[in-house]
Amino acid sequence: MTRPKHLHPNSPLLFPDHQKPMTRRDFISTGLRTGGHAVAGLSLFSLFANPNKANATLSPDLEALRESCGINIEGAGKIPFISFDLAGGANIAGSNVLVGGAGGQQDFLSTAGYNKLGLPGDMAPSIANPLSGLSDFINTELGLAFHSDSQFLRGILEKTSTETRALINGAVLPSRSDNDTSNNPHNPMYAIAAAGADGSLMPLIGSRNSDSGGNSMSATNFIDLSKRPTKIDRPTDVTGLVDVGDLFNLLSQKDAVAVMESIQRISAQKMASVNSQVTRDDVIKDLVNCGYVQSADLADRFGDPSTLNPLLDPDIVGPAGIFTLDEFDSEAEFQKTASIMKLVVNGFSGAGTVTMGGFDYHTGERGTGELRDLRAGRCMGACLEYAARKNMPLMMYVFSDGSVASNGRIDDSLEGRGKGEWTGDNSSTGASFFLVFNPTGKPQLAGGNADQMARQQQIGFMRPDASVDTASAPSANNVNLLVETVLLNYMALHGEQAAFSTVAPQQGLGNATMLDSLTAFQPIV
Repeated sequence: MTRPKHLHPNSPLLFPDHQKPMTRRDFISTGLRTGGHAVAGLSLFSLFANPNKANATLSPDLEALRESCGINIEGAGKIPFISFDLAGGANIAGSNVLVGGAGGQQDFLSTAGYNKLGLPGDMAPSIANPLSGLSDFINTELGLAFHSDSQFLRGILEKTSTETRALINGAVLPSRSDNDTSNNPHNPMYAIAAAGADGSLMPLIGSRNSDSGGNSMSATNFIDLSKRPTKIDRPTDVTGLVDVGDLFNLLSQKDAVAVMESIQRISAQKMASVNSQVTRDDVIKDLVNCGYVQSADLADRFGDPSTLNPLLDPDIVGPAGIFTLDEFDSEAEFQKTASIMKLVVNGFSGAGTVTMGGFDYHTGERGTGELRDLRAGRCMGACLEYAARKNMPLMMYVFSDGSVASNGRIDDSLEGRGKGEWTGDNSSTGASFFLVFNPTGKPQLAGGNADQMARQQQIGFMRPDASVDTASAPSANNVNLLVETVLLNYMALHGEQAAFSTVAPQQGLGNATMLDSLTAFQPIV
């Protein structure tokens, strides 16, 4: 039998037993499109939005007006949050992140179960090396246990330093979800915003022009369209967010800011001389006055193109950057990821979604999925390393709509790596996971002893045959409750889990004792 050749990571995936792609989401899921193509910008009314972090050098009289105009240069102070939406039904459990029974990740499944997850018997994590007595197939460099030949892991390790990895920990959530559908409300962006995440230019961003900012839908009970994610999937989207006009073509940044400050003062003086007794006029004057303050503030903070442009950030691109110039120029997914992480990690947005398409990779061989997982891992690692270079904490969440399974047939090609071929969709093998970077110390698991910590690190579990035990956690068989579990863990990192029922008044996770059992980490801020 001739085995199909693996496909390039940018090749589309079309199957005779799947309906033809009809919608934008279908095209992204199959890999026919990598993201949106519309340039996003700010409307006129965004002049009155709340900026976040700043290197403020405005004159003292204008700085005093910032607070009265609602210009918050300190930001929300929340942990930056980035999610990866792997459209199509990627493999996460087993061949990437280890998932086990009720005792945690290393409460091993059966050999048949690992075979279903694409791992032959001689690569199962339960197999011990007779020389060392240890498994050669478990890697815990990131705290969370990965299979040592995980391509997610390989990509993350390529893009992170040893020092960064020492400050990362994570948790996995075995969770069933339907295959090949955008109707799974996986996306947690609005829930994270409800917990207080916000940014200086916009609250949320996403690489797709959709209500969720990604491929999957958002949980309806959290949707707030006033915070609809701004579409960002390339550096020009980022640099187009702030338009300071032609003034910088004529003047230096310092001189341009001075001109705008002078315009504000002149405007304020003229309006002060108008004897108006109409409240509406007062409002208009206030809006105009604050508009000039905002314009001067934007020019001060964003007049330097390197402030926003990921291509000009030496931590992202260049000889000492996370990406070389050649790989950045040649790979759209790296540009997309860099654009999202630049805005989120620096506080310009509170949270962002990176959608990556083409993960419905049950192509009758293994190499296609391995190559796509590797590229996704490199993007994940880039986010973690960038957070480390900026000395900022980060919560990174990875999910997919459905999953795949293997029938045990081995792909022994170079890219197949001796693993089981992906032969079909299987929603029962699904999982998601999150990693947390903390610049001040490795995040510590909740729980009083090693056994409890192991259970906290895996929220829910699988049966020995590698199918999700749907009664093991609220999130195991309900995507809405999976989003709530992610929200709970985000709030817990801030020490705010006691307010969870206030942020999610219709929550379905249970009482305080149950919430504690679903919380992976102790607070980091």
